[in-house]
Amino acid sequence: MPKTLVVTPTYNEAENIQKLIESVLSQDPDVEMLVVDDNSPDGTATIVEQMQKDNFRIHLINRTGKMGLGTAYVAGFKYAIEKKFDYILEMDADFSHNPNDIPNFLKKIQEFDVVLGSRYFGGVRILNWPIRRLILSYGASLYTRIITGLPIKDATGGFKCFRRNVLEAINLDEIKSNGYAFQIEMNFKAWKKGFKIFELPIIFIDRTSGHSKMSKKIVYEAVFLVWKLKFRSIFNKL
Repeated sequence: MPKTLVVTPTYNEAENIQKLIESVLSQDPDVEMLVVDDNSPDGTATIVEQMQKDNFRIHLINRTGKMGLGTAYVAGFKYAIEKKFDYILEMDADFSHNPNDIPNFLKKIQEFDVVLGSRYFGGVRILNWPIRRLILSYGASLYTRIITGLPIKDATGGFKCFRRNVLEAINLDEIKSNGYAFQIEMNFKAWKKGFKIFELPIIFIDRTSGHSKMSKKIVYEAVFLVWKLKFRSIFNKL
């Protein structure tokens, strides 16, 4: 059977991580989980290490400091490629992404190369966000679509599934972005390389435990990256 790895970056997610791992692994016996922890002061990695002792399907990369979401996913993707996982999912640690949606991703990845969990396909499916953040997120996706031509409704979402060959086709060493920008960059490069992308409608529920990692720096990075991708694409530098 195809092997699936769920990659989840963490920083101070001790309140959520045990429940999340248990929920993810309950979805399918062929699903495994990799936590990429940025040396969380709250002991997130210690919880994962304790769980690892009783379950070979739990994996951990324990990094030396807070190095960012994009680099965490790149580390996870390289791990998945090295270990020959067939499907690789990105997923947040705060339950804003519902683990019960994983089987839907695995069903659609049989037909497509990338499956994006879309908060905006066929309407807005976000709960508990302040209107300012909703406008910012929706506007970022619209801005990306207008500037780059990327034909998807939700360019910045972080719940998605890749076939391994998609990640192998992208030069992961060139990926330096984080946050919104990282999600846009991965989507854009997959699309430009001709991979088939499907938007799977999901319901996004804002975190109930812990603290959001959103910042102005993340927003500004995405604004400038969109133009960088457009011009690199024009000159065939992707």
